[in-house]
Order: sequence, then C-alpha cells, then structure tokens
Amino acid sequence: MSKISVGIVGLPNVGKSTLFKALTQVDVNIANYPFATVNPNVGIVSVPDERLDKLAVLSHSEKKVPTVVEFYDIAGLVRGANQGEGLGNKFLAHIREVKIIVHVVRIFKSDEIIHVEGSVDAVRDIDTINTELMLKDMETLDRRMASAEKESRAGDKHSAQNLEILKKIKTVLDSGNLAIFAGEEILREPVVTELGLLTAKPQILLLNGHKQEVEEDFRKIMKELGFHWLVADLSRDADLDELIRESYRALELVSFFTSGPKETRAWTIRRDSNAPQAGGAIHTDFESKFIRAEVIAWDALLSAGGWNEARVRGLIRTEGKNYIVQDGDVLLIRHS
Repeated sequence: MSKISVGIVGLPNVGKSTLFKALTQVDVNIANYPFATVNPNVGIVSVPDERLDKLAVLSHSEKKVPTVVEFYDIAGLVRGANQGEGLGNKFLAHIREVKIIVHVVRIFKSDEIIHVEGSVDAVRDIDTINTELMLKDMETLDRRMASAEKESRAGDKHSAQNLEILKKIKTVLDSGNLAIFAGEEILREPVVTELGLLTAKPQILLLNGHKQEVEEDFRKIMKELGFHWLVADLSRDADLDELIRESYRALELVSFFTSGPKETRAWTIRRDSNAPQAGGAIHTDFESKFIRAEVIAWDALLSAGGWNEARVRGLIRTEGKNYIVQDGDVLLIRHS
C-alpha cells in the first residue's frame, strides 16, 4: 500500500496550522495573517489502534509498528485561487498529491481573529473552497479533453472512448457538483485517475468551534451533500483520534496484523483485498509466490492466549488465494 496522505485545506485563519500542530506535535508558523504557510508542512501521525497494543503485549514483541498517516498543512486558499490568487496555483498543486482532503471550516466567532471574507459563514466558506477546486478541475479536464478530441479525430478509438468518459465528468462539474459524485466506476477509469482531479478526492469537513455553533441549516445542507463532518474546538486540547480514523475509513482502508516476538505490525490494504495482495503489502515476493495464509481474528487470538494455544484449539484457519482479508485479521503468510 502506498502512503496514506491527507491534505489539510481551508480559507486563511480557520485553524489549519493549529490542527496540524495538534495532530503532529510539530512546531509550525501559526500567525494571524493569510499565507503564513507557503510550503506545506508535513507530519507523520500514528493511527491509534488498541488492537496493535494488545497483540504486542500478547506476543511480548520487541517492537511495535503502527500504521501511519502523512498530514500536509497546505496554505490557505482564497477566492480566485484557481487563477493564481494568493499563490493559489502552487497550493492547488500540493493538494493534487494527497489522497484525501480534510477541509477545516471556521464556525467560532471572534473579533480578534480576522476572517478573510469579513464574516463567519460555514456554508459560504465551504462553497468558496470547493468552487476553487472545481474550477481548477475544469481547467485540467478541458486540456485533457482537447487532446483526446484531437486524437479521436485522427482515428484513435481508445481516445474516442476516453473522451466519452471525460464528458461524463465534465457534466458532473458543469452541474455544480464535485467530481467524486460521478461514481466509483467512472472515477476508477485510468483516463480519470491519471488527472488527479482535486474534487475526486474524498473530503472530510472539520468544523473548528463548539457543537452548539453548528446551525440546523448547515446540518441539513451537509446531509444533502453527503459530506462527512466532525466538530472540534482547536483552541483547546481536542481529541483528534477520530479524525485520523475517519480519514482511514473514508479511503476504504483496513488493517491486518503480523505478530511475533520480534515485532507486531499493522499493515494497510484496501478493503476487499485478497490474501496474496495482503502478502504483497509485506513484501512483493509474498504476493507473487503466495501459497496460503494462516488466519485468525485478533480478538480470538487474544482470547486463546497465543498463536500456539489457538492452533491447539483449532482456531487457526488455512486460507487460499481467494480469501478476502478482514479488518483485524492476524496473518501468517506462507510462500515459496
């Protein structure tokens, strides 16, 4: 599995750098003016997982290795960013590199901290950011469609097929919707994935403030849009473990474990991955030379008191190439 990378975006002065610092405990430049962050800060965060902790104790492991997430603190976007306002083009390029977006939205009121739009309005601010992302995607899409159309006229059948796929994405964007609403089947087409469309990425809204500051109209609109959202007061010591877990879930990832005296480690794979693919996350040879996997659920292993005890009790299953690895499985991969 390639790295899990999360981009933190939003308007200036909404709490992005504060969130980044809270997540990563990395000192960054937090200032009360736009564009305090010019280059994206990057921080590595462990995914909290009590299963890993308990398995490491059970196996008396010398080392414990959790799954990690890379958080990118990307400088504030403003209206007109798609045309380069506020160094927008540079910042949008950084967003293209991440797999999921955490969109920080200010809901707290404060006369001391300026708002780039002059007032606090969560729905408007979300629309501002998403509009900039959509406009940038349209620009990317138009360029690719122009080349596909040229190749199609020259008789390239593959380009003609690609053009039809791109037109479907264009229709979604033209209707004012994010590309992600085009559906998984379209988004997985190679001609779409290679574009790295910004609005094709999963998005989580983090509302910076108190729960009582979330207005009913906002709740209704977010329900209609189908966005995931969380509330956290970033001015206090907010518990942000849920944000990390939500990012993990939004990318449809699961964890499996390997555990022994030397090391207990969490591995990341896409949901619905089979046993050889899980083996490939450990080492490429494990996928190509896969024979079988010995499998037990993490809690069953704990209840048994260890791998040998579980084997004696007949709790270890032998699975082949078609086995779909479940979240929380503990695996021993046999390979040639």
